[in-house]
Amino acid sequence: MRLGFIGLGAMGQPMARQLLSAGHQLALWARRPDSLRPLLDQGARAYPSPSELARNAEVVFTMVTASDDVAALALGPDGLIHGAAPGSIHVDMSTIAPQVARRIAGRLAEKDIAMLDAPVSGGVAAAEKATLAIMVGGAAATLERVRPLLETLGKTIVHVGGHGAGQVAKACNQMVMVAAIEACAEAMRLAAASGVDPERVRTAMLGGAAGSVVLEVFGGRMAARDFQAGVEARLHHKDFAIMMQEAYRLGCPLPVAGQVWQQLNALMGHGWGGQDSVSLLKVLEVANG
Repeated sequence: MRLGFIGLGAMGQPMARQLLSAGHQLALWARRPDSLRPLLDQGARAYPSPSELARNAEVVFTMVTASDDVAALALGPDGLIHGAAPGSIHVDMSTIAPQVARRIAGRLAEKDIAMLDAPVSGGVAAAEKATLAIMVGGAAATLERVRPLLETLGKTIVHVGGHGAGQVAKACNQMVMVAAIEACAEAMRLAAASGVDPERVRTAMLGGAAGSVVLEVFGGRMAARDFQAGVEARLHHKDFAIMMQEAYRLGCPLPVAGQVWQQLNALMGHGWGGQDSVSLLKVLEVANG
């Protein structure tokens, strides 16, 4: 197929590479031209604007940071909406506010352009292995049209519901995962404060009911004091801001998530947003003196 891809960061690069390796034609646009080079060397083609890219693609994928970024790419003066043909599809795999995903989908629908919000979970490692979990909002028929493409990127594809539902699922995913990271940090801090080896405590916990992927991976990084980013903490902070704003809009109480968000705020205040979220452990250590 003729595909477009915008957003060639840590996640987007391997995702675009998977689509290219599957034999599809790939059109690219990027704010940073240097990010294009690895894919251009593999046969992709660059275009001067999102609208020009859309004129040369049946399906356009976006994988960028924030709600405003996606809205500008889709609806801005030189956005996808001005180049995409009727019947084409925009698949946004970013993590953005559900309300923004619904607004973009509505505007695109006026031009007979379909949209899916399809945020992902699994991080860079899963993007490189094509094992992402993909949470999809939008029309079921649209999903079936692009399912073979999504199967090139991930191993779990779930149609959650209508427009915005994929983003709601991603918010719930982030809420549980980052709360678990905070719980691991508190457990590691309690072990150390008690004079007990945190790694031995973690090993004991992995054999019990507390055992989890988060404890294994993120707890392991805490025990090793490896704060290098797998996913930068600033992105989890951004995701929590989206989640808490949505909860406020709905009047939905999230007491544990609210406390975790405050810890992420403190992490950002210390200037650790470029590190991994395991730096939540350092927030506790600083607070403890």
